[in-house]
Amino acid sequence: MLMYVALFFILALVAALFGFTGLAVTFAGIAKILFWLFLILFAVTLLMHLFAGKPPRLN
Repeated sequence: MLMYVALFFILALVAALFGFTGLAVTFAGIAKILFWLFLILFAVTLLMHLFAGKPPRLN
C-alpha cells in the first residue's frame, strides 16, 4: 500500500510539472488518503501485537 502512496505522489508531481493542476490535485488527494489509511492500519496492527497475550508455550 505504501508503494501506491509513492506512485500517486510521483504522478502528482509529474502532472504538476506539466501543468495539469486538476489532475495533480486528484493524485495528491489519493496519495494522502492512502497514506493515512496505511498509517492507521499500521497503528492498529502494532497495538494488536502489543496487547495480544503471549501464545501458549508448547513443551
